[in-house]
Amino acid sequence: GMSISEISRRLNIDRKTARKYAKSKEIPRYPKRNKKQSKIDPYINEIKDQINRYNLSAVRIYENIKEKGYNGSYTLVKRIARKYRNDRQIKAVYRFETGPGVQAQVDFGEYGRIEVDGKLKKLYFFSMILGYSRKRYVEFTTDISTANVINLHMKAFRYFNGYTDSILYDNMKQVVLDRKIPSTRSVFNRRFKDFSDYYGFIPILCFPYRAQTKGKIENTVKYVKNNFLNGRTFSSLEDINNQCSLWLEKVNSKIHSTTGRIPNEMAKEEKLNPINNVPEYSVHLNELRKVSRDCYVSYEGNRYSVPWKYAGREAM
Repeated sequence: GMSISEISRRLNIDRKTARKYAKSKEIPRYPKRNKKQSKIDPYINEIKDQINRYNLSAVRIYENIKEKGYNGSYTLVKRIARKYRNDRQIKAVYRFETGPGVQAQVDFGEYGRIEVDGKLKKLYFFSMILGYSRKRYVEFTTDISTANVINLHMKAFRYFNGYTDSILYDNMKQVVLDRKIPSTRSVFNRRFKDFSDYYGFIPILCFPYRAQTKGKIENTVKYVKNNFLNGRTFSSLEDINNQCSLWLEKVNSKIHSTTGRIPNEMAKEEKLNPINNVPEYSVHLNELRKVSRDCYVSYEGNRYSVPWKYAGREAM
């Protein structure tokens, strides 16, 4: 007994549609439209595979399928990729844990540029973490030569008062020149291999595309950026390392979110190889500097006095 207008309001449809259905003796049927094929349809399975196997970004997927003939838009690829990324099943990952003294992990992070000796240089930070206790060592530098990487290792060893049986690395050129699978076929940096052989620790190369294997050090790099660098200002390389030393003592003395224990306390349980069993490995860092007329030489932002007779000359 309702009016067409009332039916239209109740069902939220147009009055013409309501009148048409009201007068019809049977339910109207509409022919099924043939779906028009999209330019992306032939590549759907490829997109699914690249997301499920490698979790590639939409940009990478777009580049890959363009090489195979796709001539549609990036926006369409992005929309399809987002749909399948949300639908995919994420596999559980087991946390990679090691016992006391078994393994440490090493990596470098980057953080803009800093002025050193009147020049802007790229700033890096070296980071090492003990796998069992999660105790960290961090130092900032502008020099990532093999000699200085070895020097930074030795500083970390002194900080920890020992070193682990093995150390895990990404594909750093200072450690490995040609990465192969299995890693025993890899070509190691000769100078770094001499250093690792001298102390007797084993350099382990992270398996490609298995970020969870080196998750501890990757989390440390993020933590340095977010917890230490953000919101701080630094006047020099020396200043940033002084502030970093204070920060390290703080974070190594507070409860770690994963272990639920304090790294400095857990580090006492680490079965580290003592560094004083053999004479310290000799590292030579060759740098050429000009001595100023007031008899100072500058190195990494610090000024050192030299005898007056060397004023104006070059020193190595």
